Amino acid sequence: MSVTLQLGIIVGYLLLALVVGLIAYRLTDRTAEDFYLASRTLGTIVLLFTTFATLLSAFTFFAGPNIAYAQGPEWILVMGLMDGLIFAILWYVIGYKQWLLGQEYGYVTLGEMLGDRFASRRLRGLVAGISLLWLFPYVMLQQVGAGTALEALTEGTVPYAIGAGLITAFMILYVVVAGMRGIAWTDTLQGAFMLVTTWVALLWVLAAVGGPDAATAALASSEETAAFLSLGSAYYTPQWMLSTAITIGFGVAMFPQVNQRFFAAGSRTVLKRSFALWPILCVLLFVPSFMLGAWARGLDVAIPAGDNVLPVILAEYTPVWFAALVIAGAMAAMMSSSDSMLLSGSSYFTRDLYRPFVDQTLAARREDLLARVGVVIFATAAFGASLLNPATLFELGDAAFSGFAQLALPVLIALYWRKTTRAGITAGIVTSQLFYLSSLFLAAVPGSYAGWTAGIVGMGLGLVVTVVVSLVTTPAADERRAIYFDGLGAD
Repeated sequence: MSVTLQLGIIVGYLLLALVVGLIAYRLTDRTAEDFYLASRTLGTIVLLFTTFATLLSAFTFFAGPNIAYAQGPEWILVMGLMDGLIFAILWYVIGYKQWLLGQEYGYVTLGEMLGDRFASRRLRGLVAGISLLWLFPYVMLQQVGAGTALEALTEGTVPYAIGAGLITAFMILYVVVAGMRGIAWTDTLQGAFMLVTTWVALLWVLAAVGGPDAATAALASSEETAAFLSLGSAYYTPQWMLSTAITIGFGVAMFPQVNQRFFAAGSRTVLKRSFALWPILCVLLFVPSFMLGAWARGLDVAIPAGDNVLPVILAEYTPVWFAALVIAGAMAAMMSSSDSMLLSGSSYFTRDLYRPFVDQTLAARREDLLARVGVVIFATAAFGASLLNPATLFELGDAAFSGFAQLALPVLIALYWRKTTRAGITAGIVTSQLFYLSSLFLAAVPGSYAGWTAGIVGMGLGLVVTVVVSLVTTPAADERRAIYFDGLGAD
């Protein structure tokens, strides 16, 4: 009976989201700009929550609490505080200028924006190809998270493969039907739902164990976890914390599904309100989520090998129906990330790869169809790979964050330095990507340098190469150097 109730709550939630998507479908124009950017009309609340819900994922609800359970609550400082501030700053520095350029020239993707400035079809394709490469493991992460969550919640009644398949089928259906408008509306619902259920979950668990003092005292009473109450450890070194916070913050700014929202604001006022409120939202969600993970360790909640902390502690201290409701919220987080990833991925494929390299006369109607077919193929391939469960959630997420972060500094330089050349930005992107990939797959390239991760070292390498090569090369005659600087009306 409890499994029936749990699945009923989760499936009911999915169906509610689908109804929202169907309403949005009826209001969506059959144009690429409306399908991908909701015709650049998003208001403050919708833009803020769709970005918020898009960023939150299986990494937030499962990997984050798992790290806090294993290593202590300092993870809040990395992803709750530092990343909240870093991304808010980048939203202003990169996102505002992207929004101005999108308004002026109608760009839909990051590749379009760079390809037009540097008059380079290859640069446009390079950025899209790299983005799709790193998007793949991050979509997998959501499917792995959904599969393990449903398997744990139902104590194996719903196997991992069925859970991952359920979320994949729903994502495909939703993205193909709803487009950006429906995704943004549902994200707003999902973001608010996640905030409320996470705080209620925290208060419920604390009430059951005697309050925060009792939960903290349990941590202090064990020799194994007493160190959780002081800052720093062999795991949380300053170099590691800074490397991780910086690569995550810069990586998020280059995530296609987040970066594309820089173009979607309805006005500059909407944009500025959104990034000013961003750090507050991060703290409100990450603190209760990660503290539940840390306190679970002191409460001696036994976590079976390979399982996630959050479903287990909820099953221990809250009623079945409420645990299912929170897991539905976590599923919502995965869906809100995954549907946006698939939508952005399809835009990168159709506009930056298919149109420039295969069919430059692609009609709008055919592009619309191609985008939907691309969503099905990409999601199905990621599902197939997720069945192999090749790495932990953190490893998958961390690789994608750092991979996207390699794009950030060359893009930032191009936006603000007139002397950036086509050769410079291309060399910077290629060098940092090759270095970072080598650190993942070649034993000869270390993954750490005096405590600093290869991700942040690769970012520095990309910065230096972009600047040096730009200084020693001459801009191509067809580069449009002025469009990033003249007549944008930035304040």
